[in-house]
Amino acid sequence: MASNEYSLEVEGLTKSYRMYQSPFRRITEVMSRGKIKGHQEFTALEDVSFKMRPGQSLGLCGANGAGKSTLLKVLAGTTAPSKGRYRMHGRVASLLELGAGFHLDFSGRANIYMNGIMMGYTRREMAAKIDEIIDFAELGPYIDEPVRTYSSGMGLRLGFSVAVAVDPDILIIDEVFAVGDMYFSKKCVDRIYDFKKRGKTILFCSHSLYDIRQMCDDAIWLKNGKVAAIGNSVYTTNEYTSFQRDHIGTEGETLSEEFPTIPGAEATNKPLPRILDARVYRLGTDEEAYEIESGDSVELRVWWMNPDPEGMPINIGMGMLRQDMTTCAGMGTHLDNVPVEGATGCTVLEIPGVRLLAGQFLIPILLMDGAGVHKYQEFLLPENLVVRNQTKEVGLFRMDHSWHQRPELQQPAPKATEPEPS
Repeated sequence: MASNEYSLEVEGLTKSYRMYQSPFRRITEVMSRGKIKGHQEFTALEDVSFKMRPGQSLGLCGANGAGKSTLLKVLAGTTAPSKGRYRMHGRVASLLELGAGFHLDFSGRANIYMNGIMMGYTRREMAAKIDEIIDFAELGPYIDEPVRTYSSGMGLRLGFSVAVAVDPDILIIDEVFAVGDMYFSKKCVDRIYDFKKRGKTILFCSHSLYDIRQMCDDAIWLKNGKVAAIGNSVYTTNEYTSFQRDHIGTEGETLSEEFPTIPGAEATNKPLPRILDARVYRLGTDEEAYEIESGDSVELRVWWMNPDPEGMPINIGMGMLRQDMTTCAGMGTHLDNVPVEGATGCTVLEIPGVRLLAGQFLIPILLMDGAGVHKYQEFLLPENLVVRNQTKEVGLFRMDHSWHQRPELQQPAPKATEPEPS
């Protein structure tokens, strides 16, 4: 195997931590030179192996505590593995936590230079890039203010701008789009797609399965620190979704761990509403349909449960997103004043004559509170919706239209222009 065939090679990577119940036990172990064991081993990552070629993008999914962030920290060099090894070929940039590596009392401009130098660039090289970084971050005069005065969104802008401007060969990203506004998130996605086109390697961690599907070629599902599934992103996210659906309420790794919960619900062990399943069918039939023609009629069936219908009213929303993250449609029961009542049920959304033109679309299902504001859960359909059309029309939607010849209609006279002020 040629040394540069893979940009990233991970072999048997394991990371364990020593857990001490008290400082006294730590001191006792040190003073006895290890003869008295005062700790327990916690393995956050166990025997993880994979390889990435230049230009490949890989997503990481899994529940909280599955080992995703630990793996990224090891690969970014912020912590050392306990066993195994990894090899990287090329320059690496990582964005793991907002403000990580920033000196809070330094200005944004000073932190740009400092981060660049830490990545191996000279001050002269960073001076050549700083205008591009500042333009991308769009922080305006705040670029010369201390970073401690920045909001989390401003910190994200600065960190991401530095990471991508140094043009790394390998980019490691850990769930950084969640706090960015829609406009900046779109800029980030566009820049990442540009990286992919130029043959860069991208390792991306996210709880959003449709982000992983649309941004990554392949994916790894981590469960309790081990690789539970690895393959193309659609296959892996399907395996993870199936596991969640089959194990709701039976294991600690459930959907409620993945998404925000009601404050105080953990203390009372109050069960939360959740989606049990969701599928697309041809309208009025039991035939599942994930490949349709433009103009076909479909229905979306969502099975749900709500342990407290009176205390926690719910709403259901559905979106259609093109793979470049363009939102094509969004509907919700609260927007159409349709109540979702009872302890369990199936809500059906009928879509007669789908007007989308050819493309592949991600369909997330949202379970929200009575106001349609708080999100209990985000559920991804088992497959993307593929739409085909037989016509040569272009665009996103097929619009009802007709053409007519009207030769009797006269061209209107040009509008009079206002005289320019003297």
